[in-house]
Amino acid sequence: MAVWALGINHHTAPLDLRGRFAFALDRITPTLQGLRQSLAGSGHGQGVETAILSTCNRTEIYCAANQIAPEHTLAWLAQSGGVSAEVLRSHAYLLEDGPVARHAFRVASGLDSMVLGEAQILGQLKDAVRAAEGAGALGSTLNQLFQRSFAVAKEVRTSTDIGAHSISMAAAAVRLAGQLFEDLGKIRVLFVGAGEMIELCSTHFAAKNPQHITIANRTLERGEKLAARFGAQVMRMAELPEHLHEYDAVISCTASQLPIIGLGAVERALKKRRHRPIFMVDLAVPRDIEPEVQQLQDVYLYTVDDLAGVVQTAQASRQAAVAQAEAIIDAGVQSFLHWMALRSQGDGVVPLIRQLNAQADEWRALEIARAKKLLAKGEDVDAVLEALSRGLTQKMLHGPLAELRSSDPAQREHTAQTVSRFFLRKSSR
Repeated sequence: MAVWALGINHHTAPLDLRGRFAFALDRITPTLQGLRQSLAGSGHGQGVETAILSTCNRTEIYCAANQIAPEHTLAWLAQSGGVSAEVLRSHAYLLEDGPVARHAFRVASGLDSMVLGEAQILGQLKDAVRAAEGAGALGSTLNQLFQRSFAVAKEVRTSTDIGAHSISMAAAAVRLAGQLFEDLGKIRVLFVGAGEMIELCSTHFAAKNPQHITIANRTLERGEKLAARFGAQVMRMAELPEHLHEYDAVISCTASQLPIIGLGAVERALKKRRHRPIFMVDLAVPRDIEPEVQQLQDVYLYTVDDLAGVVQTAQASRQAAVAQAEAIIDAGVQSFLHWMALRSQGDGVVPLIRQLNAQADEWRALEIARAKKLLAKGEDVDAVLEALSRGLTQKMLHGPLAELRSSDPAQREHTAQTVSRFFLRKSSR
């Protein structure tokens, strides 16, 4: 089984190109099905595994199959985004086997994020894995890759300071607003959308006690739930153009495939405001706010890419943590490649490993059952534990000891070396 990954991110592709490849999570099932059918139709088998991670900073396709098919995957993605394969290739990265694991582990750990060490990407990756699993597109190989990604990310976060002092996109938006307005307590803020990013932004802005907060969302119920946390008002998205002039700051992040705040609406709002400035942050990919708005004299519009310089602070102080994280990732990659190698050995090793595990579980269950019976009879706890450990030891050593005793002289030395290597090596703990 081979694994490969194809992706674009904030390092390799501009915002507008990334916007062409944004896949909504609620539409991921038919998308994955289309990708799998395309790969199967190209002769790569029905058992191909796929998963898609799509965020404002990246779109990545992970695949596993008996035959690697990166070029076909690139052609499929290019077609889905309406660009040529040559254009996509110039901004994409193609990874195979070990580098796929390293990349996935770095992404999950926040090392490949615009905000070094940010934790949101791990939740987004878990959502992508759940979606792939729900679509029936996830098999044992990709499942193993992602579960190991989660484990590595957890170890990185608990063993290093990679997330310390990081500035989130939400905090960066507040910082920029503070540079434009002398007192954030006197401004009126409009949040467009009610997803996770808007929730983070509204939390940061609410801490500054602005004069007024409004949540605009397509469904009032979800908007009301978020607004209740901050004593904010709610409006329907359709009402936004006629009320836009009432707000000094507008932060938008929705899953819309088309801009929802156009140039004309902002021009009319500025006229009603008598050209008092408007601070706008568009965190959506594709864009929520038409890019031409940035050319207006009294609008300060920032996209997700514009915030990159703000969030890249405190990098030097975290370089030691990055080195520690990379070492953890290296160990994780080697472990995954070892697992892949075992699987590639076919019908010999893997079934044997399963049989050994099953035998050990059977021994353990027998000894635990015996110990429970002794405890129920009122036997001394220390004596029962001693008997349990002795019973397990005898079961584990019975086979090797019997083999040593029964081996003929010609085989005894080889058997002794094998048993010594298995049972007398030093523990890594």
